[in-house]
Amino acid sequence: MRRILIIGAGSAIAEAVARIFAERGDAIFLAGRNAGVLASIAADLKVRGASAIGTEVLDAANAPAHVPLLDRCEQLLGGLDTVLVAYGTLSDQKACESSAELTALELHNNAVTVAVLLTPIAARFEQLRSGTIAVISSVAGDRGRRSNYVYGSAKALVTAFLSGLRQRLYKAGVSVITIKPGLVDTPMTAAFRKGLLWSKPARVAEGIVRSIDRSSTVAYLPWFWRPIMFVIRAIPESVFRRLTL
Repeated sequence: MRRILIIGAGSAIAEAVARIFAERGDAIFLAGRNAGVLASIAADLKVRGASAIGTEVLDAANAPAHVPLLDRCEQLLGGLDTVLVAYGTLSDQKACESSAELTALELHNNAVTVAVLLTPIAARFEQLRSGTIAVISSVAGDRGRRSNYVYGSAKALVTAFLSGLRQRLYKAGVSVITIKPGLVDTPMTAAFRKGLLWSKPARVAEGIVRSIDRSSTVAYLPWFWRPIMFVIRAIPESVFRRLTL
């Protein structure tokens, strides 16, 4: 049985992941910004079979709240062995281009807060010499593109931070997993026109759980994003700068 903390539990992907763990009888602690949403999800997970459920309202930007959250989670679940970080905002690229303040805020919310949050989590698991840390980054972090380079830059920071953290924690037996979804049909992307490359949250969630079970390192979800991003990264800069991606 896993004892899982999900931060950003109100997101569509996180909720789908929680449902899978609940149906396996795992213990789950949900943290997010909306108390009502957390309560509704918790009630559903209990019916699905979760062995224990806890919730707490958390603003991830509030760094002093991180350690107390971990303490309460461990107390309620009787321990903690898995953390999924699943929050973030989809930056308005055009608005960021005309606002230094908004650009700084988006980078802070999508990247800096994640690094700050992971610091006490990593220290705790390093001391235990076990545990799994899974964080949702994005394929957008693989290369900056004119259409979303503020968001992509934040995710690139998260990806690089996780790479270093994975190397640091390897000898301690702690698994660090970088989750890189592609285009996912969620409320956050409701305004986008959908096509063949779009996936539902449930499919991405299955991949996340599979990656956690296998202690993967980097997971592109669905799988076809790995070759797609390989090609995009391989395009010479002299050509890439002329594209309208």
